[in-house]
Amino acid sequence: MAVALVFPGQGSQRPGMGAPWRSTPGWSLVEEAGQLLGRDLAALLTDADAEQLRATREAQLSTLLVSLLVLRALPPGLPVAVVAGHSLGELTALCAGGVLTEPDAVHLVAERGEAMGAAAAQRPGTMAAVLGLEHEAVVRTCEELEDVWPANDNAPQHVVVSGTVDGVAAARDRLKQAGARRVLPLPVGGAFHTPLMASARPRLEAALSAVRYGEPHLPVLCNVTARPHDAQVPQLLSAQLTAPVRWREQLEQLRSYDVDTVVEVGAGGVLTGLTRRTLPEVRAVSVATPEDVEQL
Repeated sequence: MAVALVFPGQGSQRPGMGAPWRSTPGWSLVEEAGQLLGRDLAALLTDADAEQLRATREAQLSTLLVSLLVLRALPPGLPVAVVAGHSLGELTALCAGGVLTEPDAVHLVAERGEAMGAAAAQRPGTMAAVLGLEHEAVVRTCEELEDVWPANDNAPQHVVVSGTVDGVAAARDRLKQAGARRVLPLPVGGAFHTPLMASARPRLEAALSAVRYGEPHLPVLCNVTARPHDAQVPQLLSAQLTAPVRWREQLEQLRSYDVDTVVEVGAGGVLTGLTRRTLPEVRAVSVATPEDVEQL
């Protein structure tokens, strides 16, 4: 048996997702992170409503914290061969792989969320999921239009496009003409993983430059290259803000590690579904609550 741990990104957050963890030993993480940032993060994880959690900084921080709570609770001795994270989740994966400490991950995600939120306010945008069309066809369609880009290659015939509101609206019609079964708007606050996020990079790079990076004790797959991280961690995390997430390719990489079980560590279950679409031969499970850990 070989296990891959995968960590969700923004969009997986849910109101009350931290409540099941409040009485567990790992909850001290939330208190420590709150002291680090000077915020009541317990309230964010237990009391915040969907509208509050939609804000980029709240969505990213809450998703990270719940994934770290689950990670702390996983049974010892789990035969983990490789880790990966989708967008924001890449920082969680680097924490799981020993490259980042928990405090550094919390600090970086807080800075990342603030920077991306400011960039989205400066250059508003949106995203949409394209179903039933292969990645290459989505790329060709976006190349014919302005202000829209393929942002996430998530799974076979599951791609996300990102850009200005007008750009994504124009792409919706063209993608349907190209054969897309559905083009669904996503409830996000910006055009993530596109050039519209360029103004977020300097603030994130300043935070990244202050961090000491450890040697990974597990391979950590990178969103930008779809290969294991090397010594260029800060450069690749900065580039990730404006580059597409190559998630389908990362999932396909898991075959080279003989993975037969993929465990999604955190809220939402989105990556579990993408895994089943991409790697139907493996077991994919979502672990978001203490009860899920017991069943694992």
